[in-house]
Amino acid sequence: MARQNRVTPSGDIIATPERGTFMGNRGALHDAEGRIRRPWQVKRWIACVLEFKGRKRQVMAPGHYTELFFLDEATALAAGHRPCAECRRERFNAFREAWRSAHAGSDGSCLPTADEMDRRLHAERVGPDHSRRSFPANLGELPNGVFIRRADSEAKAFLIWNDGLLAWTAGAYAGQTGRPRSAEVLVLTPQSTVRVLRAGYVPAVHPSALALA
Repeated sequence: MARQNRVTPSGDIIATPERGTFMGNRGALHDAEGRIRRPWQVKRWIACVLEFKGRKRQVMAPGHYTELFFLDEATALAAGHRPCAECRRERFNAFREAWRSAHAGSDGSCLPTADEMDRRLHAERVGPDHSRRSFPANLGELPNGVFIRRADSEAKAFLIWNDGLLAWTAGAYAGQTGRPRSAEVLVLTPQSTVRVLRAGYVPAVHPSALALA
C-alpha cells in the first residue's frame, strides 16, 4: 500500500505509488502507524534533494519528521515550501537573492533570513482556520513556474511553463494547452514566491515538462 506522503500543488498530502524528484518536510505529521494526523507542525516548510551526503533514513520512523515527496521543485514551491538551506544551499541563496530583489524597499538591502521568509510564507499559505490560502490573478501577468487553477477546470492544477499550461498529475505532466493572454485564474503558489519567480528564480521541473514544452 502506498504511503500518504506525496504533496500536491495545493499542499494536500496524498497516497500514491510515485516517489517524486524532491523531498521535504513540515515537521512530524504522522503517528506510530504512519498515518498523517496533521497537515503541518512547524512553519519551516522546506524542499530537499533525495540524496545528500549518503545519509539514510527510515521513512516515517516514529517520532521523526515526516518525509514528504514532490513531483518537482515547482510543485513544492506551489505547496508553500522553499529550498533547504543545507542540502540545497546554492539554490537557497538564489531564492534569497530573488526574494530581496522582489521585496526591494520593504526590508532594505539585507538578504532575508530563513525565519523571515518562513513567517511570511506561512501567513500566505495558511489561513486563520488552517485552510489553504490562494488568490485571484490575471493569467497574463504571472511568470513561469507558478501553479494555477482555471475557472473551467477547478479540479486540476496547471503549471505555467514556456507560454503553455501543463496539467499536473502525481507521476508527470499529462499534457499542454495554450496559455490565454488574459484570463482570471486562482493562484496556488504563495504571493511572495510568485514575486521570487518573477524576479528570476527558475525552479527545477519534472522531465515531462521539458518534453512537453
